[in-house]
Amino acid sequence: MDIDTPWRRRFAWLWAAYAISTAGTFIAFDAFPLIAILVLHAGPAGVSALKSVGLAVGAILAVPIAPLLERRRKRRAMIAADLIRFAAFASVPFAFGFGWLSFAQLLVVSVITGAADIAFRAASGAYLKTLLPQGELLAGNARFEQTLWTATILGPPLGGAAFALFGPVITVIANAVSFLLSAIAIRAIGGQELSSAPSPAQTGAPRLHAADVFEGWRYILTHPTLRPLFFNTIMVNGLIMATAPLLAVLMLGQLGFAPWQYGLAFGLPCVGGVISARLARPLIARFGERKVMRAAGCLRACWSVGLAFIQPGIAGLALVLAIQFGLVTSIGVFNPVLATYRLQHTEADRIARVLSAWSVTSNATIAVLTALWGLLAGLTGPRTAIAIAGLLMLLSPFLLPREVRQSEQERLAQQLG
Repeated sequence: MDIDTPWRRRFAWLWAAYAISTAGTFIAFDAFPLIAILVLHAGPAGVSALKSVGLAVGAILAVPIAPLLERRRKRRAMIAADLIRFAAFASVPFAFGFGWLSFAQLLVVSVITGAADIAFRAASGAYLKTLLPQGELLAGNARFEQTLWTATILGPPLGGAAFALFGPVITVIANAVSFLLSAIAIRAIGGQELSSAPSPAQTGAPRLHAADVFEGWRYILTHPTLRPLFFNTIMVNGLIMATAPLLAVLMLGQLGFAPWQYGLAFGLPCVGGVISARLARPLIARFGERKVMRAAGCLRACWSVGLAFIQPGIAGLALVLAIQFGLVTSIGVFNPVLATYRLQHTEADRIARVLSAWSVTSNATIAVLTALWGLLAGLTGPRTAIAIAGLLMLLSPFLLPREVRQSEQERLAQQLG
């Protein structure tokens, strides 16, 4: 994607904003739990609540935002979300410096940033569709996916080193600054933003109705292919995230892996995501959207059950590396194809509400399943709970759409040319 046309230059600024904020997020990965444990002396229940409550309440607060976003300029909404996240995260080192930091503040910041995250994703997805030509959407989403996995590889080790060298809030400062820089980059995009929905001036600024709030879910649930994709991705993402804390307990506690081995096991395989995201476009051009979506969707369901068989030592570490590499590689192909398909098959005046509904449901599901799988692990042990999640994951391909209309495949193949 050479920077030689106005839309390419604008996309470069958008990508820069995403790259900066994503890098900050992963540098500060698990910063709040570490601060809660090491500074505020919170217990396991408090740390779990910090994650689950932030996701769930943030998702609830984000529900009425999407209809408002639909009739607003998306870049302004993105800048506002970035500035809100900057202010929220910046309050933590400020309070820490004066000795005012509390667990309640961390909880409030988690809720605010959770809602702002959803608003930003909804606005940026809607803006991306108006910015890029149809034939470039997959390339754009693939670049975002590569950036995500690169940040996943590099961010946590850098953040851990910074935490050790400069204290508990340095990574939160870096995260706050990253959102400020992201807002500046989005402001630098310039140009005239194309509207995806009527402006308030054009519509007389109608009041918010309940039907508008729930329109995203209505659209998804009545769409013949978005509906199964929605349930599939919600199920897969929820089960993966719900078992992440249990894997930490199993590997670091029961099996005696060192923290660096745990970090290596979940960091190094992300190279597969960087590579596979680059392959999404040529795979679509060769095999078609339907085959790639189904193959990647099925493959990403096959790996997690193997994590129930981890054993101590080098062999166990090698098994985790292999499983995670297969999982991440499959996800790296599936995600940009899904993101592109979702944008192409959602009407322009509903994109923000659809993306918001998708994110709200995903975050709420992750919060609920994380709590449920914590209870399940308490009853059965982490290994059994991980195995049950893996077996349920094997059912997820049945939720994939059985077919994509041939005309859609042909049109996409022509675009990829």
